[in-house]
Amino acid sequence: MLDYLTMSEDLGELAGSYRNILRQAVYLLRSMDAEGELSTGHVSTLNMLAAGPLRVSAIARFAGIRVPSATEQVIKLEAAGLVERKPDSTDARAVLVELTGDGRKALDVANTRRTAEVAAALATLSTEERLAVRNAIPAIDKLNAALRT
Repeated sequence: MLDYLTMSEDLGELAGSYRNILRQAVYLLRSMDAEGELSTGHVSTLNMLAAGPLRVSAIARFAGIRVPSATEQVIKLEAAGLVERKPDSTDARAVLVELTGDGRKALDVANTRRTAEVAAALATLSTEERLAVRNAIPAIDKLNAALRT
């Protein structure tokens, strides 16, 4: 059985490995948007809104950016007809940002392209490696949920 110090060192090493591989994955996923019509930030914002309308402050918080930067993104997306702002029925001072039909279509195109690129990369793995990736996803999802709290 591992003592506390050894366990802490193992967890620290695992945490560092997770952060490094996640950072690499984020860079690679962002590079996929270089060929698309939408920037990575725009795709990210549209993906957030796919779950439902959000305030600009929530978009900023989830994206890890400041409210003025999120507002700028929303203005660009709104000008492109991909999102619209509507009054928040629970707070007359606030607005909610939501996807338009065109926004959902643009997001579907971007996500389909990204998914096809990842699927092509997965095809280079052996069956065992693909199974390992598949089996790791629930644990990674649970870890991500723990990080959100």
